Amino acid sequence: MIEVEVRNLTKKYDNHLAVDDISFSIETGKIYGFLGPNGAGKSTTMNILAGCLAATNGQVLIHNHDIFEEQKEAKRHIGYLPELPPLYLDMTPKDFLVFVSEIRCVPKAQRLMDVSKIMNRTGISEVANRLIGQLSKGYRQRVGIAQALIGNPEVIILDEPTVGLDPAQIIEIRELIRQLGKDHTILLSSHILSEVSELCDEVMILSKGKLVARDTPEKLGEMLGSGNRLYMQVEGSEAEVRAVLQSAGMVEKLLLKTLDTRRISVELEADDAVKERIFYAFAEAKLLIREMRTEKMTLEEIFLEYTGLGKGDTYGGNL
Repeated sequence: MIEVEVRNLTKKYDNHLAVDDISFSIETGKIYGFLGPNGAGKSTTMNILAGCLAATNGQVLIHNHDIFEEQKEAKRHIGYLPELPPLYLDMTPKDFLVFVSEIRCVPKAQRLMDVSKIMNRTGISEVANRLIGQLSKGYRQRVGIAQALIGNPEVIILDEPTVGLDPAQIIEIRELIRQLGKDHTILLSSHILSEVSELCDEVMILSKGKLVARDTPEKLGEMLGSGNRLYMQVEGSEAEVRAVLQSAGMVEKLLLKTLDTRRISVELEADDAVKERIFYAFAEAKLLIREMRTEKMTLEEIFLEYTGLGKGDTYGGNL
């Protein structure tokens, strides 16, 4: 079942096109990762999906309800955690969640029971009666996730849910998200690419306001080529090694590095068939291969390829 459908979504700020005619759908029961470099339009898109920002053009359907024309009904099916959680620091988690329940029109008779279940689920029961302003960043983030669960929405949108947390807190929040993914459809953003790779069933990459790629991390790598990177150390001069690789038809995306007077490091994209062809080409040239191994492309490498960023460019911050 499709929980969210985005059709030709566009958002302009004066002369700046933040979101450029993007379309995608989100299905029930998956965790989606939303990635994009600074200014890609990711945060703008998430705010529009959550009903916090109007679009210039396009349509967003949440559980078959138009977020612009049926906002109240559509919002019932979405829970949203912005990058800066909307918390009242002078309230306790329990009082705050009861307050959110009232705003989200949860029937009065079930508010306390629902809040109790959500606090247990998010691990904040032990601090239920402490002021939010006195809680650690990790607990505040849990309270923020808890408020997104009020009303049991089918779709949870989490904008940078682990930003600013220490390593132990990050592990705890990741595990919480993983557990929530069993009962909810989740769309999350993160500047930690390994986090997205670990948590998400599918990845969507935005660049310059456009959706440039969407698939599993593995298939995104395959779409770029083999999805494998071949590493070699070969005895010979750079000219000899380059000549052998050219004879094997390998001239693109080729990185050679001289290690010493007789050893050359080789890095290129190659599947098993290409790897075998290269092996026999070096054997025929009688150049000794000291090391030959393949590795899957990382999500970071895939991200850089699709967005056109170089390895020295930044992709952190408000993606």
